[in-house]
Amino acid sequence: MTGGRGTTGLIVGAGILSAFQVGKAPLALEAVRADLGLSLAAAGWLLSAFAIVGAVAGMAIGLAAGRAGMRRLAVGGLLLQALGSAIGAGAGGAPLLLASRAIEGLGFLAVVVAAPALLAAITPAPRAGRVFALWSTFMPVGMTIILAAAPLLPVLGWRGLWLGNAALLAGCALLVALRTKSLSLPLPPEGMGADARETLGRRGPWLLAGLFAAFCMAFFAAFGFLPTILGERLAVAPAAASLLTALAILASAGGNLVCGRLIARGWGHRGLLVIGFAAMAVCGLGIFTPSMPGAGAYVSCLMFSAISGLIPVVLFDAAPHYAPRPDRAAATMGLLMQGNNLGLLVGPAAAGLLAGSLGWPSLAALVAVVALAGITLAAMLPPRRAELSGGAKPSAAPS
Repeated sequence: MTGGRGTTGLIVGAGILSAFQVGKAPLALEAVRADLGLSLAAAGWLLSAFAIVGAVAGMAIGLAAGRAGMRRLAVGGLLLQALGSAIGAGAGGAPLLLASRAIEGLGFLAVVVAAPALLAAITPAPRAGRVFALWSTFMPVGMTIILAAAPLLPVLGWRGLWLGNAALLAGCALLVALRTKSLSLPLPPEGMGADARETLGRRGPWLLAGLFAAFCMAFFAAFGFLPTILGERLAVAPAAASLLTALAILASAGGNLVCGRLIARGWGHRGLLVIGFAAMAVCGLGIFTPSMPGAGAYVSCLMFSAISGLIPVVLFDAAPHYAPRPDRAAATMGLLMQGNNLGLLVGPAAAGLLAGSLGWPSLAALVAVVALAGITLAAMLPPRRAELSGGAKPSAAPS
């Protein structure tokens, strides 16, 4: 096995690079709209197309990963994202660009399903909690870095940004392939059909998928257009709006790390989920209410991001607890990420349609309704599976 902290950092880095592909669309949204003549509604689909494949095939990818191997899935996912980004750089219109985003989304899903299993294989049990809290920061950290690159956009152009990402992804794929070449993971003893039946027959994995869908729908409905919204509310240039968005998203990483500590101290999953979703509903009002001063709206963005950062850590931590058995965790993670992609698909598209017809304030209602749905699903979450691999008990705290 090839392990160690360097490999851990490389795998987390692969997640961060994958998050670049989510964040580059909001960053370059206005440049792409100007170049290709896209409406606001069409721009919403530019954000959502990334998630189309994952929204319908997330669990299938998790099942295939369990049979084909997480290492190959991670490397293949990075290469798919590189291919999609390169194709998108040459797009002359919306159809090809949207198709390239779907290819990138498939690769993204492959990486985020495979990476946790790779990390579990190389991480000693005493460090597992800290490593998975670190992994949970990949999305906010990646989006922060790419949005902080806003000053490069006038130099590179959006097409240059896409090509640069393709090169980084291809290089990362090579490094991951070399660094993990001796890493082996056990395969489930039964076929994919048994994986699917056992996972889909449990209520817990479905609820986790629904919770991730609600989180991503609310988060990306609010933050997918945030550079544009902040540019209008604060009357700042696009580069400054992107940097402010980057700082707001980075606040989520703080919430991720705090949540890891809270879980280690025995805080229950359901309580943390309710706190996160309630904050999204309340802070969404602050972001989108026209009477809120611009500075107040931005503070609401920071709070929205930081407190909602509790949610993904809880869901990643909960997945093995709610899987039928430890060797079914890949299928459960795939279903979880299918919910993630469904929310990423629907959230920006719905936000674009609402904002285009009713204005930005309508997004406050959208976020509140979705957050309320998340609270309802959290309340329905059953007690965690009593025993994990080797008979170890999960946290004694109530869920």
